[in-house]
Amino acid sequence: MTIFCSHCHRPLQAETSCLLRRGKQEPSTSKPFRSTKGASKARRDQINVELQALRSLLPISAREKERLSYLHTMALVCLQLRGAQLFPPDSAPPAGPALGTELLSLLPGFLLVLSADGKLVYISENVAQVLGFSVVELLSQGDTVFDILHGQAHEDARRNLLLAQEKPGREVTFVGEMRTSKTFRLRHGGNLAVAVRGRFTALRWSASPSATAFLALCTPVMQSLANSNAGSQDDLFQSTHILDMTFTDVTESVSYHLGYRREELIGQSWYSLLHPEDTDLAATQHRAVALGAAAGPAVLRVLRRDRTWAWLHVSARRDAGGRAITCTSHCLR
Repeated sequence: MTIFCSHCHRPLQAETSCLLRRGKQEPSTSKPFRSTKGASKARRDQINVELQALRSLLPISAREKERLSYLHTMALVCLQLRGAQLFPPDSAPPAGPALGTELLSLLPGFLLVLSADGKLVYISENVAQVLGFSVVELLSQGDTVFDILHGQAHEDARRNLLLAQEKPGREVTFVGEMRTSKTFRLRHGGNLAVAVRGRFTALRWSASPSATAFLALCTPVMQSLANSNAGSQDDLFQSTHILDMTFTDVTESVSYHLGYRREELIGQSWYSLLHPEDTDLAATQHRAVALGAAAGPAVLRVLRRDRTWAWLHVSARRDAGGRAITCTSHCLR
């Protein structure tokens, strides 16, 4: 009598039992791959060799290479690869001498180059003088400009980069807090407000005719306010508002900073002076203060009487009575 397997329906000998019926597969003639300690160590050793080879190619000093972790090594390699894609060494136009330490020290800030999606392509070495981070340490924060910006500056940066990308050559400026080293924060009391001014430039020498890069100068717009004299009229003015941010009073020093007489502003809305791109940030701060919540300072652009824009570092608080909002505005230069 022929017996058929209930699983594969193949004929079996009476004395044969189907391995599949017992939940097992047929034994393979080849030996299955098994990960062993020896194989894992061999893979790790191979990875280490490759990382060492990549590290040796980085254009930094031998002393800096010795201090690189694997994470920092890969971050620097990615930075170099992005830079090589946008600025190929064999197709770039003739360039002058590399920016030396002496020349970089003369700049009011550090240089930044970004790809179209905000990836870091180049950061000048003098970033350490501004943020307290070396280039390697800065890359440990992430590989995009959004990783080194703090808090609400992300959306502002993203919006401005999109505006600049729509029309290469158009200059955009945005101010946001950038992350700083622990030593810097202990010394100056926090992160640093930095003005990023730049534009997308078409790279005519690139292999891709549509390739562009965002070239920018990042300049600190203020020193630590913790060291400034809060009562000084040289760099600040104070204003009082009802809860909808209509001016009810302002110090006379506003005429020095914004050009308006005190009488011109009383009865006006604070929002009538704000740059359109900064109204959302101001509204967020206003809403938090009006609801009695803690609100951090904001960096905003305000229209001067001569129709130019002034950068202000604005701190707002609700008075004890709850019927007014007082703003202290530091003029950033």
